[in-house]
Amino acid sequence: LWEPATSIGSRMSSLEDFSDITRRDEPLAPHTWLKVGGPAQYLIEPRSVEELTAVVRCCDENGIPVRMLGGGSNLLVRDDGVEGAVLHLSHQCFAQITVDGTTLRAGSGALLSRLVSESVTAGLAGLETLAGVPGTVGGALHGNSGGRSGDIGQFVSSVSVLTITGEPFERTEDELSFGYRASSINELVILEGTFELQPDDPEEITRRLRKLWRSE
Repeated sequence: LWEPATSIGSRMSSLEDFSDITRRDEPLAPHTWLKVGGPAQYLIEPRSVEELTAVVRCCDENGIPVRMLGGGSNLLVRDDGVEGAVLHLSHQCFAQITVDGTTLRAGSGALLSRLVSESVTAGLAGLETLAGVPGTVGGALHGNSGGRSGDIGQFVSSVSVLTITGEPFERTEDELSFGYRASSINELVILEGTFELQPDDPEEITRRLRKLWRSE
């Protein structure tokens, strides 16, 4: 549940530098699955990691509250809206998925359904346990999404993040912990997740996926 933040007054003027990627008083209801909730004072959609980093640092320097908006599948927004900046990683640069052997890397903005599909096509087993789970990779990592047959955290080898002050770094497997619908990832932004999977026959993985889909 997003609570309204305190007023930030004239200090918000520094966000004028990002006017071409910012929409003011943008309704958030269309961006959520429940289709309810008020507007964001500033909805910002960066077009690169560099631009995202610059926005986060700007907000930090000026005391502007920042929230992340993913796929909106597990989000309730108050009718009176959200003050400050809401960052939405909707640009394609945040949704890239690559495969290298048994390693799969996915940007946080990629849809979880696409992550599952890409892994199956590559003949990599494990992520089919997420069949039918909505949302983005970033939201799934933060909340350790899963179903009765497993969760995303068990396949993570590293996560690239951005702190609230705009500092990027990578958290490796031994620095991460995952529990039921929770993770230790508490930085402002998840940029990318890296997954280690097992090779398997794509047709066999597809068969398991369909079975899991019917049972959920």
